[in-house]
Amino acid sequence: MRICDLRNKEVINSCDCKVLGYVADIDVDLYTGKIDAIIVPGPVKLFGMFGRENEYVIPYECICKVGPDVILVNVCEEKVLCKL
Repeated sequence: MRICDLRNKEVINSCDCKVLGYVADIDVDLYTGKIDAIIVPGPVKLFGMFGRENEYVIPYECICKVGPDVILVNVCEEKVLCKL
């Protein structure tokens, strides 16, 4: 699987079955070449007119399963939501 293939996958939290969004970016350790985290844009502000102010930074250890269309993660949403 290529990194660009992750962008087309929907991220779903298996704790509450909530759709978090689509993968926007990844965090890679340059020394080892391993993926440290996937980054998903957070919820939009005011009907999406003013962009986003948060993003989900989901550690690689929290990924349960990568399927053909979705990525299942097991996270506490408040812990992985980060301010931009």
